[in-house]
Amino acid sequence: MPFRSRNDSFTLYGRRRSSWRVPRWLVLLLLGMASGAAGLWWVQERHLPPRLGMQASQQLLQSQSRAEAEATRLAAELTQARTALAAAEQQLRTQGEDLAAQRSAVERLREDLALVLPALPPDPRGGAVEVRAARFAARGGQLDYGVALTREPAPRPLAVTLRLVATGAGRATAVELPAQDLTPGRHEVLRGRVALPAGFQPEQVTVRIVDAKSGALLGARTLIVR
Repeated sequence: MPFRSRNDSFTLYGRRRSSWRVPRWLVLLLLGMASGAAGLWWVQERHLPPRLGMQASQQLLQSQSRAEAEATRLAAELTQARTALAAAEQQLRTQGEDLAAQRSAVERLREDLALVLPALPPDPRGGAVEVRAARFAARGGQLDYGVALTREPAPRPLAVTLRLVATGAGRATAVELPAQDLTPGRHEVLRGRVALPAGFQPEQVTVRIVDAKSGALLGARTLIVR
């Protein structure tokens, strides 16, 4: 058999020398990746919040859904509240305008009374408070009345009581109706309605104005019920 030469090389100890070695860059790359993974694990375990499991994640998602639904509901309620507030503000503005119109109408009526009442016939009996005019009407067991009073200008207010005594036919011939306290100005018009006793038919009413403190008669007048 012919002898073939071989190019295999041997070390001093008789072992074959390896022809391939691991590159240094690969070693450094693997070491860097391992260090990075270890550092990331250390940061997560030491400094970051613990990672949630599957059940905890589902609970978190459910809580978030409930919070979003609650926020939607609150936003709807806020919109409704703002709408109601705007309507209330508009109503208040309307009521304020109506009140201003009513005050203006009352002021005009006062001015009209200041012109008309002095032109009425004087109270035949005179007095500190004069009964210039009155109107009475009996309907459905009730007496509607309107009384116009005047008073001469005075430095102090005067507290008086208006008393109405009705006379007529029925179970009673004279009925004193509920009194009314007031402090009349220069011109005063009183309107009201009082209940009459059952079966009583008023024919005339006597208006008496008395001092609220002393009871002294300040004015009186008798008028027919229409």
